[in-house]
Amino acid sequence: MMGVRTALLLVCALVIASPAPAHSGPPFPIVSTETRGPYSISIWTDPDSTDNGMAAGQFWIIIEPPTKDTPIPEGTRATVTVRPLDSTPPAGPRASEAALHATTEPVRGDVTNQFAVVTLDHEGPFAVHVEVNGPLGPAAVDSRIDATYDLRPAPYLIVLYLGPFVLAGLLWTRLLLRRRAARRAGHSGKVQQP
Repeated sequence: MMGVRTALLLVCALVIASPAPAHSGPPFPIVSTETRGPYSISIWTDPDSTDNGMAAGQFWIIIEPPTKDTPIPEGTRATVTVRPLDSTPPAGPRASEAALHATTEPVRGDVTNQFAVVTLDHEGPFAVHVEVNGPLGPAAVDSRIDATYDLRPAPYLIVLYLGPFVLAGLLWTRLLLRRRAARRAGHSGKVQQP
């Protein structure tokens, strides 16, 4: 019975520690409803940097018309370009190599809410340039972010950290079960005198 409980607790700990598609914190705005050309643009971001070249810098671009009369037409897209501010960009034809960019895609088919992921290859400040192009015309917004590494521990470390607590819980449960068994044995062993 104890082995089954231990195995069940271990499986639960591993399931809880499995990687989740979440980020280390909620996205936050870096541009709040700025009107540029025919659009009102907001930029939200979760600027996670990575060492392995994986794209983790997330950007949500909210594109709205300045007036409610004109809807944002299909085919309107934004391009997110980031450039590190803490290093000297290469000169000449290699200048574009320092900038990283991605084209957004509508979230669940909603043209007013678009998403892109960009590789931020180190911690530090980055310039952010967003260009919106569509049938209503072009627009651009600039901002900056400070990229940081995702600080969640690896899943195996969560199991390692939980280990002492699980062990203490198992030992405490075992102690309580032994006390209960001893009490029951003590009550059943008493002989009633007439």
